[in-house]
Amino acid sequence: MYRSHVLVCGGTGCTSSGSQEILQNLEQELKKNGLEDEIAIVKTGCHGLCAKGPIMVVYPDAVFYSEVKPEDVAEIVSEHLLKGRPVERLIYDENEPEESRVSLNDTNFYKKQTRIALRNCGVINPENIDEYIATRGYEALGKVLTEMTPDEVIQLILDSGLRGRGGAGFPTGLKWRFASGNRGNVQKYVCCNADEGDPGAFMDRSVLEGDPHVVLEAMAIAGYAIGSNQGYIYVRAEYPIAIERLRIAIGQAREYGLLGKDIFGTGFDFDIDLRLGAGAFVCGEETALMTSIEGNRGEPRPRPPFPAVKGLFGKPTILNNVETWANIPQIILNGPEWFSSVGTEKSKGTKVFALGGKINNTGLVEIPMGTTLRTVIEDIGGGIPGGKKFKAAQTGGPSGGCIPAEHFDIEIDYDNLLAIGSMMGSGGLIVMDEDNCMVDIAKFFLQFTVDESCGKCTPCRVGTKRMLEILDKITEGKGTMEDLTTLEDLAYYIKESALCGLGQTAPNPVLSTLRYFRDEYEAHIKEKKCPAGVCKSLINFYIDPDKCKGCTLCARNCPANAIKGEVRNPHVIDIEKCVKCGTCMDNCKFGAIIKK
Repeated sequence: MYRSHVLVCGGTGCTSSGSQEILQNLEQELKKNGLEDEIAIVKTGCHGLCAKGPIMVVYPDAVFYSEVKPEDVAEIVSEHLLKGRPVERLIYDENEPEESRVSLNDTNFYKKQTRIALRNCGVINPENIDEYIATRGYEALGKVLTEMTPDEVIQLILDSGLRGRGGAGFPTGLKWRFASGNRGNVQKYVCCNADEGDPGAFMDRSVLEGDPHVVLEAMAIAGYAIGSNQGYIYVRAEYPIAIERLRIAIGQAREYGLLGKDIFGTGFDFDIDLRLGAGAFVCGEETALMTSIEGNRGEPRPRPPFPAVKGLFGKPTILNNVETWANIPQIILNGPEWFSSVGTEKSKGTKVFALGGKINNTGLVEIPMGTTLRTVIEDIGGGIPGGKKFKAAQTGGPSGGCIPAEHFDIEIDYDNLLAIGSMMGSGGLIVMDEDNCMVDIAKFFLQFTVDESCGKCTPCRVGTKRMLEILDKITEGKGTMEDLTTLEDLAYYIKESALCGLGQTAPNPVLSTLRYFRDEYEAHIKEKKCPAGVCKSLINFYIDPDKCKGCTLCARNCPANAIKGEVRNPHVIDIEKCVKCGTCMDNCKFGAIIKK
């Protein structure tokens, strides 16, 4: 028995910040102090507070350390683990004084979250199947195999109201029912979409890194429900930690008899294999994903027939994303009423979001459907840095839209977001403040789509390219009002005629910014001005002679040698030479650089 457990985040975010070195130092310090038999080290998945990583938690004390550096480990061991005195300067406490510090679950970041899909992330060692089993892991699979018929399983998922968490929100149980005919007579497949490619999205990756067995268990449950004996997880190759932990988990599940032949002695066979994607955004579309698994170039196929009828290798197939799968075992164990009691009437349960952009607490959050955008950004996210004003939030990635400040109090669910021109998508939520140009934001997402288009259909291959050319023209100050009309017309044509869902939704970022920020487009066209001061062709940098102290910092750091002046005298920027990189503004300590 260990007297203490030290949990260290081993997710991608904390790993990139040095948590691997922290683990190594921790092992060395424990051995040095003779504590290796008293203190257990547990490498976990993501805790969610990515902005405060690397994270370390000490139990049973429940002391949560944030922004730990490798050189801090010796002090934690000598003071906390040896002497029982927590290192106060490293404790995450939201700047509260020690005497009023609250428990971690009562902090603003956690107290308004409800963790279902993320329940084990940051809690267990994802490379140890016993720890998953200790949290009732594989109990749901045992229940359905020994106590329920396949149709009862499907009805339970239908009753829960679970909708797909990967994009459009199609009812999960309905998808399973469509594929459930001819059990035992037709080869069928169960697929997991772990190819999240939206800019700023890392929800699925974090679940796979922190709780891979939950996906394996859920897929086996689905296999039983529809009559399939084979599953595939399609995961992008850029997720090496997730891939390694999936491989470990699959091996452990096979060893324990939880994958493979005659699971739980019931005669049910089900196994899972991995397939790695090369990072093509289009392979997040279900038919393109299946085409890629088959060994062909990942391009979408016309629908109908839908995958539930003719999917992978031409056989009936169901496909859900990682977050959807992560909800299944808990719904089985706790009942559909438990799950449907969370959320709103038409959007049940919780949603995981990757918070990014202009926000203090970047990271991973799981909230009940119906939570307001204001709550997510101000309470959980800690607000916008530097006292800046909230301008918009972009949800749904390249397929989504921008939510303006006028909808700051909107309740987040599938239908509400669609009604205002955005969408839930897989769960990326990028926050923007007054310094963001919405025309530039639309251009960013459209550029992504143009780069990632598979090229199979003309509307997406050519239409998005034409839209991007118009946006380039506008941000260079060369646009006309007729261009806005053409831009809008093209957007609607593409929505109506593109082959797959990714092409059909590609114009959404442009349409939503035109809807809510049309004045910015018009300022670029009529006034040849970028109100946010972002579009380089429409701004210039100047030095205020009254504020300039002649320190020469700006001149010494200018990569274009565009700044001249004598020491202790006001400097001047040569507009013709200036490349508008902003280095001068970043280096000026007196606020003398003006951008207009």
